[in-house]
Amino acid sequence: MTSPEFFEEATLVGVLTAEPLDRVLDYKAPEGGCWLGAYVIVPLGPRQVIGVVWGPGRGDWDPAKIRAVAKVLDVAPMRAEMRAFLTRAGDYTLTPLSAMLRLATRAPGLADPPSMRKLYRLGMEMPDRMTDARTRVLAVLEEYGGVAFTQSELAEMAGTSGSVIKGLVKLGAVEEVDTPRDAPYLPLDPERPGKPLTPDQTAAVAPLVAGIRAGDYGTTLLKGVTGSGKTEVYLEAVAECLRQGRQALVLLPEIALTSEFLTRVKARFGADPAEWHSGVTMTERRRCWRMVGQGAAGLVVGARSALYLPFRDLGLIVVDEEHDTSYKQEDGALYNARDMAVLRASLNGAQVVLASATPSLESWWNAESGKYARVDLADRFGAAVMPDMRAIDMRAEDLPGNRWVSPSLQAEVRARLERGEQSLLFLNRRGYAPVTICRACGEQVGCDHCDARMVEHRFQNRLMCHQCGETKPMPETCPSCEVAGKMSAVGPGVERLAEEVEALFPEVRMAVLSSDLFGSARALKAKIVEIAGGETDIIIGTQLVAKGHNFPRLTLVGVIDADLGLQGSDLRAAERSFQLMRQVAGRAGRAEVPGVAVMQTFQPEHPVIRAILAGDEEGFWRAEADERRATGMPPFGRLAGIVVSAPEAAAAFDLATHLARADAPITAIGGTVYGPAPAPIARIRGRHRVRLLVKAPRAAPIQGALRQWLGGLKLPGGLRLSVDIDPQSFY
Repeated sequence: MTSPEFFEEATLVGVLTAEPLDRVLDYKAPEGGCWLGAYVIVPLGPRQVIGVVWGPGRGDWDPAKIRAVAKVLDVAPMRAEMRAFLTRAGDYTLTPLSAMLRLATRAPGLADPPSMRKLYRLGMEMPDRMTDARTRVLAVLEEYGGVAFTQSELAEMAGTSGSVIKGLVKLGAVEEVDTPRDAPYLPLDPERPGKPLTPDQTAAVAPLVAGIRAGDYGTTLLKGVTGSGKTEVYLEAVAECLRQGRQALVLLPEIALTSEFLTRVKARFGADPAEWHSGVTMTERRRCWRMVGQGAAGLVVGARSALYLPFRDLGLIVVDEEHDTSYKQEDGALYNARDMAVLRASLNGAQVVLASATPSLESWWNAESGKYARVDLADRFGAAVMPDMRAIDMRAEDLPGNRWVSPSLQAEVRARLERGEQSLLFLNRRGYAPVTICRACGEQVGCDHCDARMVEHRFQNRLMCHQCGETKPMPETCPSCEVAGKMSAVGPGVERLAEEVEALFPEVRMAVLSSDLFGSARALKAKIVEIAGGETDIIIGTQLVAKGHNFPRLTLVGVIDADLGLQGSDLRAAERSFQLMRQVAGRAGRAEVPGVAVMQTFQPEHPVIRAILAGDEEGFWRAEADERRATGMPPFGRLAGIVVSAPEAAAAFDLATHLARADAPITAIGGTVYGPAPAPIARIRGRHRVRLLVKAPRAAPIQGALRQWLGGLKLPGGLRLSVDIDPQSFY
């Protein structure tokens, strides 16, 4: 790669800002000049904003009005491959380049001068009197050979207090130095021995390591049954990446997973990685961003947005639980982190590992067709075996209408309690009940701002809209007919299930895992650690529990409503139900004790239920692929979702109808426009929503056609239009 271009003082440079202007602006290079890719502060009207030097200026503006760059930030310039990634990702998703840059400059305090902190390293003197505590401190500093630590880090590693360190400073045995707070991370040691690998794991590691050594792009689907040790396999790939002097990124779908994963990383490499997600402090986010750009962070563990960090030399991206829907950003810039990971790796000459027990159909097909390599782990690690899968036919169960745990499942739970083992009851519904209805007039309580029913959250004594977040107190009288005492909860949520379990098993220790019941990521992590330690007998949870947690004492998983999600208009309904059920079932029996997974269903003959019980995953994927191929749906065709929204329904429909009639650019590529139609949730936050769906052949240039179709559109006030390439949801 050629050296970055340098712009001398007063030379015209083109600066891209994160402001919604959708063009590069001309400025004069500042005193001392600046590099291509430099992060700068520029005047824009009365404000000063952050931007990036994107190239030479165009020179099509009045020279007398062109202002100078105010300041060049003291951070590593944006590399050419990062600029190419933002450009190509924006082109693919039809996202303005300014919005893509906003994703890449989310670090807080980039323009602030570096703050300082005190670090401690080995001094020149030896104390006259040694104690055990002093010996341990000096031994740690000698072991790491000149590396400096914060007081808390050094005290923790030496197993002593901060006063011991301060005492050694006064004696000259430890030196106290002021350094920038954004300090490099402790180096990770790839030669540190990991867990012994099984023959299957060793065979899986070999092609991943070979790909990293080659230094070329490649994507591998790492498919392994739940509990097969996928994490240990890809951590060996991370180790090889570190040996090559390159950086690695591990994407996780859920913040709650990070605590357990970080423990495993530290055990494998001897130090903590950098973290990037909403659960870390602003200071840590700024440090991570800066150190990644300098190459001083070897491994980053993060959420989907970590993909936009300014890596200096990215050699490996791992997308753990690659099928998870949380990798799709559903507001602002609409992108799928799994697909963007593949794009970024291709520009960096990096390897991608897509890890999952139940891969997405797109990834499965890419592996089947030879686009991706595939590595399988067929057996669980150690003595653990896959759980026994059973169905409970609810048509044969004697269960009152206001109860949800069948007698057969109750007996299974009771047997686990007697043996001191844990049970998990899974229901993918937050709150107490999905519907609150008036038994006098039949009115269902809905949100004032959305076309959605409000969900009762009895633990908080409020109704909540899961679309816009609006809450209101539980009404004592019907909002429609004003009759008192007739409001009734319909259907189960996890809170209602917890109430039933408490009545059935009054003496047990119970925990409810649902994202809305924890005020912070830290509180959720603490609860998961508590469960893993065996301090809970029965766990009740939503899909949060399906995401990679390891509960050693858990031997029974009971799915309360296996039919939930099997029906509906979503083309991925069957796929997602299959993935979720298999993932949940996989939580059972991960230690030496065999597990059992039972599913309560009114449709035991349903193809998805039968595929889960039979464990015939490949058969399921082939059947799904055949259905999609016959209808030209992804991955055998292309989709784009267009949502028009406005304060008034008529205005949204008028624009959508105009677009549907002017569909020549779409039909020219062999595509079809479906709609307009009211969105399944037709009103959110007071805005009426109308959907169009564009379907096109796999090889069709859909982005170009959409640009032509929508390019000349002038949106009147109040109207908004969003385009979602490869939509994952259709609400």
